This record gives sequence, C-alpha cells and structure tokens, in this order.
Amino acid sequence: MDPLSDIIDLLRPSAAVSKPISGRGRWGVRYRAYDAPGFAVVLAGAAWVMIDGREPLRLTSGDFLLLPSTPAFSLCSDTDVECIPVEPQGRAVRHGGQEGEPDFVALGGSFTFERVNAALLLSLMPDLIHVPTGEGGASRLARLIELLSEECAREDAGKELVIRRMLEVLLVEVLRRPNAGSEAIPAGLVKGMRLPGLARALSAMHANFRANWTVAELAGIAGMSRSAFAARFNEMLGCAPIEYLARWRMALARDALMRGVKSLDHIAEEIGYESASAFSTAFRRRTGVAPGSFARANGDRRRKQADFL
Repeated sequence: MDPLSDIIDLLRPSAAVSKPISGRGRWGVRYRAYDAPGFAVVLAGAAWVMIDGREPLRLTSGDFLLLPSTPAFSLCSDTDVECIPVEPQGRAVRHGGQEGEPDFVALGGSFTFERVNAALLLSLMPDLIHVPTGEGGASRLARLIELLSEECAREDAGKELVIRRMLEVLLVEVLRRPNAGSEAIPAGLVKGMRLPGLARALSAMHANFRANWTVAELAGIAGMSRSAFAARFNEMLGCAPIEYLARWRMALARDALMRGVKSLDHIAEEIGYESASAFSTAFRRRTGVAPGSFARANGDRRRKQADFL
C-alpha cells in the first residue's frame, strides 16, 4: 500500500453514526465539543456553522464539511438566532418548526479510530475541511456519505465491515484532495505526498521501514541533493526524514502492543530493531513508558470496551 493507505489502515476507522438533520424557519442549536471526527453533507437548503474564533461558515446544498477533532459549534438558520444547547443523538433530528417541509436537510455523523495513533490523523489535516458544492469532487463525497448512511440503516450480515471500509474510502477521498478543502494543509504526510520526489522517498520508507535508511539514499530516490532533500522534507513533513521513519516505526509498535498478540522480540525484529532491548529503550524514550506497561494499559482499555459493548 502507499503511505496514505498505510496511515488509514492503522487508524481502523469504525463505529459510524449517521443521521438526517433538518430544520424549518428560524432555529439554532449549540453542541459541546466531543472527541471524534464529525462530518456533514448538505442535501437541501442552507444553514450556518459557527465555531469560536472563526468567521461563520455558510453551508449550502451539496457542501461537505469535516471536523477532524470536533470543537464546540453552533448550527443555525441565521447568524443572529439564539442557539439552544443540545446533546448529540443517534437518530434523526428536526429543528425549528415541526410541521411542513424542512428548509434545510443534511446528513451528519461521526466516527472513531484507534486512539493510540489518533494523533497521526490530526497531524495530517487542518482543523476544518469545507468542500463547497462547486468544487470538483463534492458530489463524489456526497455519494459516499449517502451510501454510508444507507449501510448504517441496514442490519445485513457484514454491516460493520462494510461501514469500516466506506469510512476508509471517505478519509482517503478527503485527504488526497488537491487543497483538502478551504484551508492550508499543515506539515505532514499529505503535504509531503504532493511533491513527486518526496512521495517517492516516503513510499520507499513505507515499503521497507525495517531498512536502515540514510538521508543520502532517500535523496537519491527523490532525485534531489542531500541538503535540498533534507530541507524540503523538513519543510513539508515537519520533521527530518529519519525522525519521520522513527515515528512511523513507533506507530506500528503501539498498534502491535495494543493488539497483544506478538512478543517484544517479534515486534522489534518486525519494525527494524536489532533486539527487544534496543526496541524497549527506544520505545520508553519516545513514549515515557515501557512497552510492557503500554501493552497492559491498552489491553485493559480494549477489554473494558468489549465488556461494555
């Protein structure tokens, strides 16, 4: 797989919540912040989204909105309307007048991803991604979310697997857009993948992350001088090439430790360390905890989630 696919696969997005949201007349609601990516696609009409510290954003039919880490926000018919605090619900909601055809209809929802590497996703994306209806690809996103909504409403065998795959496609579709919506892309994998030379070097690292890469070798793959490659990589990715490789190895290690099915020796060998001791030292230095402690803590969390479900 390519580096972007590697990242999405590691995050394992799941547990979609998708519901119709509609409104009529003058109405406004206020949602508190919640720790999950939120999305919406407007099916008809228009409404305003207001987030503290930002200019009000008008959403119209066909627009797509993604909030990778959802802050507190207001959704309303007009910017001067009073917004009533409400709690997110997993069912269809109607705001304002309850009779007659709604002025505004959207499909909204959220999803989760594996928390031990959640920072990977947030580091790839701006705080808000807005794809207006006139921008190429918006209708494609709308079709994806409509399919996702249909699947959420079904009870067929394989539902959870289909939802997960649809969410993966949705994330990739958003991340690979030329401008990722209306805001500048932060330094990270998505930004780096848009330069052919860096993309080749990144793909090589992901294809063989066990190798003891040097900056000179990676620069050769990128077709750049060593100094130019190092400077450009740091500018676009936000870190040095070898540091990026170390972070990716640690992400893979956290994932393997959380699953709890591989020994330290196996994990160390798999991600390119000479011994379990060398891996343990590197892991503790970067995370502040020993691999065994990390595995036990996250194994307990996963068991509690399973018991709850």
